[in-house]
Amino acid sequence: MNKPVELPAPVTGRQTMTPSEAFVETLVAQGVKDVFGIVGSAYMDALDLFPLAGIRFISVAHEQGGGHMADGYARVSGRHGVCIAQNGPGITNFVTSTAAAFWAHSPVVVITPETGSATIGLGGFQETDQLPIFSRITKYQAHVNNRSRMAELTARAFDRAHLELGPTQLNIPRDFFYGDIECEIPRPVTIERGAGGERSLDEAAALLAGAKFPVILAGGGVVMADGQPEAIALAELLQAPVAVSYLHNDAFPSSHPLWCGPLGYQGSKAAMKLIGQADVVLALGTRLGPFGTLPQHGIDYWPKHAKIIQVDADAKMLGLVKPISVGIFGDAKSAARALAARLRGKSLAGQVNRAERLAKVKAEKAAWEVELDAWTHEKDTWSLAQAKASAYMHPRQMLRELERAMPDGAMVSTDIGNICSVANSYLRFERPRSMFAAMSFGNCGYAFPTIVGAKVAAPDRPAIAYVGDGAWGMSFGELQTCVREAIPVTAVVFNNGQWGAEKKNHVDFYANRFVGVNLDKQPSWAEVATAMGADGHRIEKLADVGPALRAAAAAQKDGRTTVLEMMVTRELGDPFRRDALALPTRHLAKYKATAAK
Repeated sequence: MNKPVELPAPVTGRQTMTPSEAFVETLVAQGVKDVFGIVGSAYMDALDLFPLAGIRFISVAHEQGGGHMADGYARVSGRHGVCIAQNGPGITNFVTSTAAAFWAHSPVVVITPETGSATIGLGGFQETDQLPIFSRITKYQAHVNNRSRMAELTARAFDRAHLELGPTQLNIPRDFFYGDIECEIPRPVTIERGAGGERSLDEAAALLAGAKFPVILAGGGVVMADGQPEAIALAELLQAPVAVSYLHNDAFPSSHPLWCGPLGYQGSKAAMKLIGQADVVLALGTRLGPFGTLPQHGIDYWPKHAKIIQVDADAKMLGLVKPISVGIFGDAKSAARALAARLRGKSLAGQVNRAERLAKVKAEKAAWEVELDAWTHEKDTWSLAQAKASAYMHPRQMLRELERAMPDGAMVSTDIGNICSVANSYLRFERPRSMFAAMSFGNCGYAFPTIVGAKVAAPDRPAIAYVGDGAWGMSFGELQTCVREAIPVTAVVFNNGQWGAEKKNHVDFYANRFVGVNLDKQPSWAEVATAMGADGHRIEKLADVGPALRAAAAAQKDGRTTVLEMMVTRELGDPFRRDALALPTRHLAKYKATAAK
């Protein structure tokens, strides 16, 4: 691990320097302390300056992992996450993690050294056209077309990542790190986001004042704006139940009496039933994505006749997915504060039936908790057979035990597998910047490297990744990073020997004709972890789940990374998208008999 030395004062004024010095000094001006990546000759002249600049270079096992680490770092800190790699294949390995950061609105700066400017287009070693690859998954692309513009364009890539709320690309021909230039290091651009237009805020306040059953849907915008206190104040003023948007369970504290849980896939029935009764919904900092508003648990809960107020910092999201009555182009924190100011001291229609509404909130939440406690195993015929045939733990019972043992202040990242998705019913948080998922991109192998990056940004918080055994096979190589770089985290690996999400589709639509979904003859992931220098434990009994998680969290304080291999049955929760599949139709004679089974 690189150990930063005491730093000189930042460079000011116009001076002669090399482009590498201009690049690194711009990183310093932007507050960069950590960069994730794999060493490469394309940027080695700048890398040589990192230790003297106080920048820690964290060497990862795979560039995709480095990109996810930058994403996790950005999401927990609110600062830039930065990743860099060798031109060509190193850079193309960033694509998946950049796309995940795009859908998470993470201010990640992807630095992409390119083949030399004098040989572009000649098909040289490790050459590819790196700008088109990232054009649809970044908010801004800066290409250094002249070495004299190194500081200018580096600063702009960083500024735009925060301005546009998403990843940006900084593309640099490798020969442009060398030579002499004269430049001044730009200072970061600071941005203050407003509450929205006065008329739209007035219209929204009027709708909320007249609402008899207002419901707030708190989304990722509340987290990114650090607006949880304002969301709480507005909810308490309205005495409105609060649901959280899909995979943003940290947008509102779960201990608050008005909290109802998440909507969307494997969400809270309490939240769904309550929002279904709303006459006005305030969608605060959420794009109302389709995957987070689809029917679930057999409940078509989105209110068809309610007035919808949507607040989003990206105007293009307003009314994009769901019809709205009022759109507020503004910051979730500022908008919540402005709405509360307009409503405070006014007569609110919702006060008349306040006691009845709060009683419904309490009753629905209690009923959902009772149902979760009783939901010990999946009830479809196939899953029941798997449960009876196995001596291992039922996934839902195991998830409930993890929930009960979750340490205070924990950060949890979740992968995309079946059990990870079922965990949405059980993950509750008290503080924002605590839950991380690949959002709409939904890529496997996301959770583990992301929690590593989060731990770098918040070393004093417990860091836990929920990972299915399939996704773990993609990402466990980053145990090397944890051990080598002394980044202690906990990976909870759900071992059911299958790609569960896709297997559920085979069960529901393809008459149990399993192709490519069984993961047989896997190694002991606990033993693999031990061999790689981490702690590994195989957990087979429900009574051991809570103690194992607590011990793993304690081990983080001692600098130890732990893998908890949870041995669970093969029973499966609901599929991702029943609406996107249909029973198979076959026309060719040799396939008809199979389809008829």
